[in-house]
Amino acid sequence: MSNPKTMYYASVGPLLNMFDVDVDGAQLRERGAVTLPANIQYAWPHPSRRYLYVVSSDGGPGVPGAKHFANAFAIDPATGDLRAHGEPAALPSRPIHASLDRGGSYLLTAYNDPSRLTVHRIVSDGVIGEPVIQDPDLDTGIYAHQILATPSNRCVVLVTRGNNSTANKPEDPGAIKTFALDNGKLRNLASIAPGMGLGFGPRHLDFHPTKPWVFVSIERQNKLYVYELGEAAGLSREPIFIKETLSNPKTAASQGAGAIHVHANGKFVYLTNRTFPAREGGREASQGGEDNLAVYAVDQNSGEPKPIQHIDGCGVQLRTFGIDASGRLLVATSIMPMLRSDGMTLPAGMTVFRIGADGTLALARKYDVDVGNSQQFWSGMIPLP
Repeated sequence: MSNPKTMYYASVGPLLNMFDVDVDGAQLRERGAVTLPANIQYAWPHPSRRYLYVVSSDGGPGVPGAKHFANAFAIDPATGDLRAHGEPAALPSRPIHASLDRGGSYLLTAYNDPSRLTVHRIVSDGVIGEPVIQDPDLDTGIYAHQILATPSNRCVVLVTRGNNSTANKPEDPGAIKTFALDNGKLRNLASIAPGMGLGFGPRHLDFHPTKPWVFVSIERQNKLYVYELGEAAGLSREPIFIKETLSNPKTAASQGAGAIHVHANGKFVYLTNRTFPAREGGREASQGGEDNLAVYAVDQNSGEPKPIQHIDGCGVQLRTFGIDASGRLLVATSIMPMLRSDGMTLPAGMTVFRIGADGTLALARKYDVDVGNSQQFWSGMIPLP
């Protein structure tokens, strides 16, 4: 059976650009765009792949904003074109991540400042319905960055990054918060926080497709943690493996681990390393940093990830990436142009890699993207139904 046609979607500010994916040619072909009511923060497809849910905000890092929305789009199964589907849902603050539960019944949205979550019902025709009122005592941690349902769909995981210390305040601890999911209602299960969350700043996680392993990018410490899935707490209390993400863990540059995805065959894990700006809100990268993709081969008996490659991403701040349905192509996006320490300004763009049978990446091409004063904040691959 052949793999389904895959679309690549990438945002620039409020625009969501659509691309046909030519896997054999390792090429993207733009076919149009839709405009959201505010800057796109994240997007997630319905399990049926008939709808796409996009959250947007006029806020940004350090900027609260005043307009925040969740929109549903119907996906044309032949072309991948998007059509507005139902009315936008107003959200309480700037959303940082959104996903659907495994059954496609609920839109799960995470907010980082203040750290919280919401759950909206998805009506049978895919329209966003009313929010499910949650108990006020939910433990939503500090600075949430991702919300996902576990493969069993009995649990929801909220990844809360915390924050590094500054001259004016101590470190905010990070944690992975887990909740039982029952008819849209969440109940506190556990807070997974090695060292009480100090020195632990998780950003994103992904699940192995068949084994009970969870791979977590630890942004603030540039680590990859592996946990076991469990019924009682969602995740094991302690990681079973800890690996470096940087090729030079002793770099003096300001770094953070980024998005993480497990290959559909379960044999490989990919994550991004990102150099942060030298100053808040600037477009000049911290000197000597790494902006690459780290590739790990996963031992299928133990779950141990072994690093096999670091490859330059041809851009600074690789915030998101996607893998096509055939598992042969990976596209990573950099969010804005950045001046590097060598004096070269790297434009924002979409970097296309071929994925080899051994999991390693080979650069195919980079498409430069003029983002102006906006950011290319989200991108992803979505197979058509």
